[in-house]
Amino acid sequence: MFFPYPEQYRLALPPILTAFMVCWALVGHAIFGDANQFAIAILLLLFPLILGLHVYLIWDAGGLKRLDQAFYGFVHGTLAFVVWTFCIMHLAGNGFA
Repeated sequence: MFFPYPEQYRLALPPILTAFMVCWALVGHAIFGDANQFAIAILLLLFPLILGLHVYLIWDAGGLKRLDQAFYGFVHGTLAFVVWTFCIMHLAGNGFA
C-alpha cells in the first residue's frame, strides 16, 4: 500500500494543484520571461484539470457527501479561478501591453 490515507490525498489534490499553479507562475516567469506560450499552456491545462477533479469527487461521493463535495468544489473552484487568473497575468507580464 503506497498511501496510508488515500481518501485524504484524493481530497487534497485540487488545492495541491492550485499551489502548483502559483509555484509554476513564479518559477515560470523567472525562467521563461514574459508571455512564454509553453508556461501559459501549462496553466491553461491545470484549471480544467482542477475542475475535473472536483467533478470526479462529486461523482464518487455517495449520499449527502455529494452535497459536501459540491460545496467544496464550488468554493475551491471559485478561489482557484481567481488564483489562475492572477497566475496568467503574472506569466504574461508586459505581453498584453
